[in-house]
Amino acid sequence: MIYLCRHGQTFHNREGRLQGRTESDLTPLGVLQARAMGALLHDLVRRDPPAPWRLVASPLRRARHTAEAIGARLGLSVDFDERLVEIDVGEWSGRLREEVHGENPHLAGDDAWGFHAPGGETYEVMSARLTDWLEEQADEPERRLIVVSHGVAGRLLRGAYAGLAREETLRLDIPQDAVYRLANGQIDRFDCPPVDEPA
Repeated sequence: MIYLCRHGQTFHNREGRLQGRTESDLTPLGVLQARAMGALLHDLVRRDPPAPWRLVASPLRRARHTAEAIGARLGLSVDFDERLVEIDVGEWSGRLREEVHGENPHLAGDDAWGFHAPGGETYEVMSARLTDWLEEQADEPERRLIVVSHGVAGRLLRGAYAGLAREETLRLDIPQDAVYRLANGQIDRFDCPPVDEPA
């Protein structure tokens, strides 16, 4: 069983900037989202058969801080794995999404547009590293993982787990206030209670 989370909202998210591998801190709302995921996971884990859980995250700061908030709620330390990092968007890193779209109108409507960044990562390379990570984990009955990753990385992890085609994978949603459970060949979504953005 894997519980998969995306990090909370960052300042780049709020500004509409492409993050990729660049660092951006959680906003006050992002901190509340991280705590809400921790509370939700605490409730979910208590319903599952007793077993030791591992908490693993992308080492990028936004995922690390989200994982630390979850770990504080569950009493777990965080391990990090480079393979869980977000897509590398190359020369588009830190740029406003609307600027990139304005300069590349030929990519309008292309679900894979982020993989066309100059100097960025391809779908095949990113999918391979995430599939490699997934295949290294314990078999389903013994697997007890809480994973904190990113939007595109989370999409590809869910797609790999479910055996989805590329087109289906790229259309998966990427919320920052929900947790996905990957277990017994099925994916279930659990939404956090809504949190209000601090003034």
